Amino acid sequence: MAHTKNHDYHILAPSVWPFLSAVGAFIMLFGAVQWMANGMPWMFWIGLVAVLYTSGAWWADTIKENKAGDHTAVVRIGLRYGVIMFIMSEVMFFAAWFWAFFKTHMYPMWTYAGTSYQQPEIIPVHAFELPLINTLILLCSGAAVTWAHHALVHENNRKDLIQGLTVGILLGLLFTVFQAVEYIELVKHEGYTLGGDVFFGTFFMATGFHGFHVIIGTIFLFVCLIRALRGHFTPESHVGFEAAAWYWHFVDVVWLFLFAAVYIWGMAGM
Repeated sequence: MAHTKNHDYHILAPSVWPFLSAVGAFIMLFGAVQWMANGMPWMFWIGLVAVLYTSGAWWADTIKENKAGDHTAVVRIGLRYGVIMFIMSEVMFFAAWFWAFFKTHMYPMWTYAGTSYQQPEIIPVHAFELPLINTLILLCSGAAVTWAHHALVHENNRKDLIQGLTVGILLGLLFTVFQAVEYIELVKHEGYTLGGDVFFGTFFMATGFHGFHVIIGTIFLFVCLIRALRGHFTPESHVGFEAAAWYWHFVDVVWLFLFAAVYIWGMAGM
């Protein structure tokens, strides 16, 4: 006898993806340790491929659930809460790197060398050159995503939705290219090193992890673009795109704090 659902919740069927994604993440983490300790990267790459595969398959199932009508209004609220909690965890992650940077800059830990203590060298980056250009690029990208969101929710204009997403993705890629150019310039000509110094470590970890989040956000927007081209989103049901837009704006805000603290405030030591 067929059963009719008499509630607004979505009861998930048993899935192997949570277990496989956890195994893949463990292999990737263990492989990263092996890579740094023994120079063997193969386990890390195996874990990374596993994580990417299971993530794609898991999200594909979520899209199928949405198309099947399982994402009711109540379910969409729960999904939004989940995205908010995820972004809050990311906020705390970056708060740790901001704290490390401020601590290193204001109260540097001197290192012992020979018979005396030596203050760590701090080489500020010129904020109003390539970092300023990247700031403008990221802000324009955020505006493009907002344009796409407005076109979908308030106008149901799929053409502007696709154009806004395309512009946002291209600007996100341009930001990544310029940040790579900045890193090459700092390492080759400004004396920065990727390790061995607390200041350089916090600089590259804070800005580098942000750059990693930009790459993730760009992929997120690209997936939304593909779904938009296939007609998946509607003004009433677009949690996937909404999550991507929230994540992208979070990336924008973090960069503004990085630009103000790491670049502009950091120049005060010049």
